[in-house]
Amino acid sequence: MGGPGDPPEGTPEGTPAGGEDEYRSVVFDESFVRAARLQEFSARERMADHAPAVRRRPPLRRGLSRQALVLVLLIAVAFGTAIYMGVRHPYRTPSARQPVEPLRMTVIPLAPQGRVPGAADPEYLYEHSPAARFRIGSEGIPLPAARRTAHFSESQVMAALTTAKDYIVRSALYPDVISGQDVRAVRVRLDGDQLDQFDQSFRHPVADGRHEATGWLVRYDRTRARLADQRIRVQGTLRAAEVDSATLEVTADHTFVYALKPAGSDARAQASLFTVRRELHFRFGRDDLRLGQARLVLSYVQAGPLSCAEDSTDHLHPLLAGQTARAGGPAGTDPYATGGITALCGTLATSAQPKV
Repeated sequence: MGGPGDPPEGTPEGTPAGGEDEYRSVVFDESFVRAARLQEFSARERMADHAPAVRRRPPLRRGLSRQALVLVLLIAVAFGTAIYMGVRHPYRTPSARQPVEPLRMTVIPLAPQGRVPGAADPEYLYEHSPAARFRIGSEGIPLPAARRTAHFSESQVMAALTTAKDYIVRSALYPDVISGQDVRAVRVRLDGDQLDQFDQSFRHPVADGRHEATGWLVRYDRTRARLADQRIRVQGTLRAAEVDSATLEVTADHTFVYALKPAGSDARAQASLFTVRRELHFRFGRDDLRLGQARLVLSYVQAGPLSCAEDSTDHLHPLLAGQTARAGGPAGTDPYATGGITALCGTLATSAQPKV
């Protein structure tokens, strides 16, 4: 039987007899083992390299949390945006718009110095008049090159020129308009704030520089005359310029020449030429450009041959081939009347008539 320190099976072969002394320092007696405190680490502790098993709570932060701060910031931004959009609303209400100035107009009849020349063939009259080289219809109203300005793009300038040309074509070249049968084609091209003045000019035309129908468009008395040739001759210019950061202005200066015959006459009746010079000033805001509408602010018209003694506020009453101007001048002007304008009349130069 082995000694007290030997294993039950005896000392293994090949082991030195004094091996027990070699491990004596690491052999624990029974009292040490019983007094030892056992602790088993959890799986989380074993994975965390024996970190403490108890999760520490973060210290309590005083004040608002990050989520609360973000929510307050979003509410402040939304509130500020609502105030900004209320002050600078993209859709201007009528009360916020600047008032549109009324159209100022001048219509001057030009009386012939003798009989109005005529011929059976309207083309013959054109060839022997200053309108011989004029173009026909809207071709005589060419659009100039559009160039951007300080506050308006090239496309906006072109939109202003195109709208102005369309108004001119409608108001001076449409057969139904110049014969006095239609005004709607012209009305739809005007800024909405000018419609009351336009309508008043046709309901109650008066020579006050504000309400003459012939200041808005060209129309003759169809009970007296008719077109002898649908190919109306036109020549003139269009110019665009910036007035301010919110307004474009287009200036149009054109001469229209109409071949007319007496109303109800046959083909054998003589034709005569009737000339209308129009200088128009248009203004365009950004809303006008978007809607394709124009504000007509100035209209200066010279037309003849006419008789100064006849009223030209509602219709023009052309003098036809062989006719002369009636005796008498324009309507009298009262210098004591406030708000009135001076009645004007001119003489049609002989050089402006066809040489027949």
